[in-house]
Amino acid sequence: MSTDDRVAVTPGIARLHAAPGLAGPGRFGLVTNHTGVLPGLRPAAPALLAAGAPLVALFGPEHGLHGTGQAGESEDARTDPGTGLPVHDTYRRDGDGLDKLLIDSGVDALVHDLQDIGARCYTYVWTMFDLMVSAARTGIRFVVADRPNPLGGLVSEGPLLEPAWASFVGRAPVPLRHGLTSGELARYLNASAVPRAAGRAADLTVIEILGWRRAMDAAATGLPWIAPSPNIPTAATATVYPGTCLFEGTNLSEGRGTTQPFEIVGAPYLDARFAPALAELSLPGVHFRDLRFVPAFHKHAGRQLRGVQLHVTDRAAFAPVRTAVAMLATLRRLHPDDFAWHTVDGGAEGTGHRYFVDLLWGSDRLRRAVDAGEDPLPLCGPPSPPGRWAGDDALLYP
Repeated sequence: MSTDDRVAVTPGIARLHAAPGLAGPGRFGLVTNHTGVLPGLRPAAPALLAAGAPLVALFGPEHGLHGTGQAGESEDARTDPGTGLPVHDTYRRDGDGLDKLLIDSGVDALVHDLQDIGARCYTYVWTMFDLMVSAARTGIRFVVADRPNPLGGLVSEGPLLEPAWASFVGRAPVPLRHGLTSGELARYLNASAVPRAAGRAADLTVIEILGWRRAMDAAATGLPWIAPSPNIPTAATATVYPGTCLFEGTNLSEGRGTTQPFEIVGAPYLDARFAPALAELSLPGVHFRDLRFVPAFHKHAGRQLRGVQLHVTDRAAFAPVRTAVAMLATLRRLHPDDFAWHTVDGGAEGTGHRYFVDLLWGSDRLRRAVDAGEDPLPLCGPPSPPGRWAGDDALLYP
């Protein structure tokens, strides 16, 4: 049986490969990386060229075209050796610089094909947004070759980002777990945030997924899992990430430098109380295992840490945002003198720099509630259908 025979859905890029005219007239650039493959794992860019598509350039996001860059990095390749096409690095480029990049590339349209993981703080959706804004300003059409949300599309969770806290881990009012596909998110942003940033909406087309339903998670699609970035190695990582991403804003290791990033968290000062305290909360769909680990790099590299591993026992019941918020409140209660928040530039608390957790959460409300010893769970709100915040007009799939 081939990989294609096991596939339950057809992503947008496979439809474009079968019918290149779906991208519209003229030459196009492909916004992609190593996740941009057809269901049988054939890389999309050379496959599109072989199909006669007028593909003339590639555009890479954070982590680069081949996904080798760590967090906050990209790659410096100027030409793709597999296709001979020019490669344009979009990471940390916006405004006039990004406009110029698009104009100089000579494309009539951009086709976006990046695998998102359903979390606001994951930067691929904001690469899409920044490029949509530039496309609107420069008159370049924007096409999203849609892919499934690996967490499914039934639930959104967490607060909407407040505009004062916008950054590259959140440009617009979107919840931490958004519950949309990239194409649906593009429709929502094009009706709201893009016109505010560009003065007009982008000329947007979404090449829809065939066969995807909102109840489908990554495994149900039949599509092969490709780690979208170095620290999201598995679908299990993606499941917990919308919550445990918040630990990037603390002095705990979020498991970078191990084989289970975001599934484990720990610090030198944690002790045997943490796992039992979390178990007493009876959080749905998850068990916590006490463990020790040594990160090979990133926070506390080379030191033995104590912490917990999140074992998701019921994906439907598990609420990653509420779980992580409860963990943060428990940490502050157990270790008030050791637990700390990181500022954006790495400076000490109280220096006047913005706290990274505020950018991840979308406001300072979580940090202030935790520091005050208040119950922060009401800030999460109840898990809800994504149409409740994005509007049913944004949704494409039943």
